[in-house]
This record gives sequence, C-alpha cells and structure tokens, in this order.
Amino acid sequence: MPADLHIQRITTGDFQTHTYLVAYGELCWIIDPGFGVDQVLEQIKHGGWTLTDIVLTHGHVDHIAGVQAVHDAYPSAGILIHRAEERFLLDPALNLSIALDRPVVAPPATRLLDHGDVLDLAGLAFHVRHTPGHSPGGVAFYQPDHKLAISGDALFASGIGRFDFPTSDGATLIRSIREQLLTLPDDTRILPGHGPETTVGQERLTNPYLTGDQPVLA
Repeated sequence: MPADLHIQRITTGDFQTHTYLVAYGELCWIIDPGFGVDQVLEQIKHGGWTLTDIVLTHGHVDHIAGVQAVHDAYPSAGILIHRAEERFLLDPALNLSIALDRPVVAPPATRLLDHGDVLDLAGLAFHVRHTPGHSPGGVAFYQPDHKLAISGDALFASGIGRFDFPTSDGATLIRSIREQLLTLPDDTRILPGHGPETTVGQERLTNPYLTGDQPVLA
C-alpha cells in the first residue's frame, strides 16, 4: 500500500467488529465506529489528521455504536450512510440494539449515499457500491488506485454476512457480492467488518457460498 494512504484497523466489542481509520494527506475518515472508539480517537490525535466524516457501511449496532462518541469529539464531521438505512441510526429495532441491554441511537445522517456515488478524501476517490442482503443499505467503499474495498458485512474470508435478520435476504446478498465485489480485479483487497482481510480472487475460488459448496437457503 502506498505510504500516503494510511489505513488502520481497530477491533473492538463483543462482536469483534473492525473500525477503520482511513487517512490521506491531512484528512481522515472513521469507517464503522463500533463499541469502544477511544483508541481510534487517540490515533487521530497522534497522527495529526482532521476528521471530516464518519462513514458507515451499514447501520447495525456493532457498526454504529460509537457514532455518538465520535460526533461528540468532532461535531463538525459528517455522518454518511446509504439512504435505505437512514432510519437505522435512530431506531434500536432496526439497528438490532433492542436485543441488547443497551439500545443504541446515533445522531441523524448528514448525507445519504446511493450506489455510484464517489466520496472524496483529500482528492482520493472512493466509489460507493450498494451491496444489500445482509442489510438493505449495505455498501462497500472501493478505491481502485490502491486496489482495496472496505466491504462491511457483505463478504468475509470464506464467508458472507448473516442473512437471518428481519431486514436480510440471502439470495440478494449473493447477487450483490457477485455483481458488486466479484466484478472487481482479483487482486483487490477486501477489508471486511469482521475477521481477516482477503482478496476478490481468493473468495472467488474458495468461498463455499460463492462456489456452491454451501447453499444459501434464505
């Protein structure tokens, strides 16, 4: 990875969710701040970056639990989520936190994303790819120059996102992965919401949900 793009993965909470600090030039984003964001905030201060946006791959509780804390520390930062999940930030039933002892409500979005949008980080373009199925507004953020996609909970190393939630659909998820992620070059790094990173080529060849070895029934 070129030295001018800094990506740090911080894993927190009972669900071992990955929060990504993405910095380029003097600016940075936090992607999917989950439970426990103190380390991420410290890294921003240590790096001397300016946080411009809180960027969300989707609105499940383990990916948005830290939005309020980040917003409190950086109130001018934008909050970006796909328009299909605008209400997830405000509704503990939709974001699944109602099942926990600590229902989560985040501040409202400042920008609603659509498939095909291009987000700018200090001149570096990230392409928004809509990947519904795990949730209706799941997205991946694809950076072609650096050959990486931050994929949220759509695609994992040897797995895919859960599709047994009320707003999930397994067939839609498989179609999203095939159309929006497997169409990327094989050497594209996949930085998922949980577990180790992988590549498009590796998952194309070995992921049992994509080779047909593991059927998707829902």
